Amino acid sequence: MRIAVCPGSFDPVTVGHLDIINRASKLFDKVIVLVSFNASKTASSFMITERMQMIRSVTGHLDNVVVDCNEGLLAEYLKQTGACAIVKGLRAVSDFEYEFQMALANKKLYADAETVFLTTSSENMYLSSSVVKEIASLGGDISGFVPPEILDFITERLAGNIRNNERKS
Repeated sequence: MRIAVCPGSFDPVTVGHLDIINRASKLFDKVIVLVSFNASKTASSFMITERMQMIRSVTGHLDNVVVDCNEGLLAEYLKQTGACAIVKGLRAVSDFEYEFQMALANKKLYADAETVFLTTSSENMYLSSSVVKEIASLGGDISGFVPPEILDFITERLAGNIRNNERKS
């Protein structure tokens, strides 16, 4: 069985993430969408359990996709699950430099796994969780950026964060 891991913070999951997950599900027997803790990122808008539930909500139609979380090394997770690949989406050349370094490090830590880069669909090249959060925080419409199943949850949470921040000021 060819198992791939699609890691990310998914804070929140976007239509760009979902596109990569859908495409990976056609290439591998099993895809584990792995919600990872990233120490270099600032505070998350959504708890890991909420991010996992959002991903489950939008991937329920994909029989070979499961959702998990991890706070340790990705290479160790790959060994534990028997995964043969890491799937990463690339939006632009700027993404490649960082992801290429990570691919080399992961290969050094676990030689049995390859990193597979999928280029983002052109309509999603600008899209990131950070963009979604910024647009929502300014009251913009994010319906074209996140799956419809989770739009209301994301909008309400991000609007709530804004109201709470205004009260603190």
